[in-house]
This record gives sequence, C-alpha cells and structure tokens, in this order.
Amino acid sequence: MKPLARTFLVLAMLSGSLAQAQSIAQIDLSPAQTGRIHAQPDPAAIQALPADFRFVTPGTLTVAISAAVPPASTYATDARTVVGADADHAHQMAEALGLKLDLVTVAWPDWPLGLASGKYDAVISNVGVTEERKLKFDFSTYRLGLHGFFVRKDSPIQSIKEPQDIAGLKIITAVGTIQERILLEWNRINLAAGLKPAQLLYFDDLVAAKLALESGRADAHFNPYGPLAYLAAREGRTRAVGTVNAGWPLKADVAVATRKGSGLAAAFTVATNTLIRNGKYAQTLARWGIAEEALPRAETNPPGLPKF
Repeated sequence: MKPLARTFLVLAMLSGSLAQAQSIAQIDLSPAQTGRIHAQPDPAAIQALPADFRFVTPGTLTVAISAAVPPASTYATDARTVVGADADHAHQMAEALGLKLDLVTVAWPDWPLGLASGKYDAVISNVGVTEERKLKFDFSTYRLGLHGFFVRKDSPIQSIKEPQDIAGLKIITAVGTIQERILLEWNRINLAAGLKPAQLLYFDDLVAAKLALESGRADAHFNPYGPLAYLAAREGRTRAVGTVNAGWPLKADVAVATRKGSGLAAAFTVATNTLIRNGKYAQTLARWGIAEEALPRAETNPPGLPKF
C-alpha cells in the first residue's frame, strides 16, 4: 500500500468504549508533528543503560523503522518524514534516555541483519516477540499484538471473538500469516464440534480486500488491527467486531528489538513503564486511534509466539 500523504479525519475509534466511539480526533500527518506527546529524561531508565554500551553515534539513539502502514508508521505530507505510533515511541525512548534520535528507514525484512551487524541500536517497527527471534535479539514490549475482525458498517454481525463466531462465514485474510494460522485452527475446532468451517478468502492487496468486503463478497476481514482500524476511522464504511491476540491462544506482543545481551532492552522497558504510569503512553496510542493496543505494563523478553 502506498504511503498516505494527507491528513485524515478520524470520525470515531470504532472498537473502543462508547466514549471513544463518540470522540473525534484528527490524525496529523504533517512533518512538524506539533501534537506529539513528548517524554522527559527518565533517571531510572538512564541508570538502566549499560555503562559500557556504545551507541552507533555517540549521544544519539539510532532506530530502524519501516515506513510501511499507518497508523504504526508512514510518511508525512512531505513524503520524507516518518510519522506514526512507532515513530512517536522512538522519539519518546530517545527523550527518556537523554539522547538525540536518528530514525533510519529500512525495508521491514532487512531489520534483523541490520540490527545484528550494528547498523542501528534498536528497531521500533511493529516487530512481534517470538521464541525464535529471542534466540538472536532482546525485546522490550510496548504494544499488544492484536488482530481484528472488521465487517461492513451495516453488517448484522455484532461480535467475533471465538471459534464458533466464524462458522460458515467468508473471511478475508492473508496467506502464510499468523492470522491465517488462527483461522485454520478455529476451523479445526468448529469442524470437531460439528459446525461449518469459515471460507478463507486470500488477498495481498488492502484495496482489493476492502472492495471485497464492502461489496458483500466477504462477511469479515481479519488482519492486523491497527491498519484496519485506521481505515475504518478514515472512511467510516467498516467497523470492528472483535480482536484476537496474535499469539492466540497464547500472546505475542509488539516490542522494541535490540541486539542480544546488549542491555538496552531493560532501559527501554523502564522508560516505557514510566510513560504508562504518567499517562503519556495512553495519550500517544489514542492520538493514532489504537488505544485498544495498550499494554498494562512493558516487559523485557516475555514469552513470545512459539515456533509452529
């Protein structure tokens, strides 16, 4: 999907509380980002930094990010500046550690090699915690890994939260993904219970998937929550009816990735928990319309998605 290069009016945070659903906020895609929530230097986080850690550039936190899909990350209206919830978190981590920020854009598949080779200090780019990744990297969580079910605004479907809810439905998803694995497992459970399986419709293109849902060729769309919530808020043609953790039946949260044993993860966890306590964390997620993805607390190297 091409980067969005304009400011969108968010009509409602459709999957939150009634107060959220009635709220009106404006997604700011300007390069200035005057509404960004800033962090203050955090003495506890600074103290958690390893004394012998060498940053790529002294006095600067170099963070890799993929300007891929809003609201996590995209390009601003100048087509150069990266903005979004992940970009905000990168700025806040640098501010909390008393450092400048160098935000480096990378292709998402390239981050593991670049991080391991020391091109950047951290990766903040919607990276989920998995047990396989933990063998090479450390993680500090900062967002729930959520996938969402979205339906047409006029759909009779009100809730999809468990396997029986998808029985007999036509559901859009992406092949070879975590979300496909969840749906296939739910189909297995339903078949064992004597229920009809869902028919999975595979789309790689978000625009084509959107048209299929809105035209009635599909009953629901199940993919990562953030982009679909952003699209629903921007266009007002769809609504959320349920969320599932990416690690279902376990959990797999989104985290800052750092080199294994570097010690940076602990500092990021301290800084994020400070932001959670003082409310700036919640304000940042709400600013991008993804309050549903808030964590109660950040963790260092929690259990991640097992290898299937």
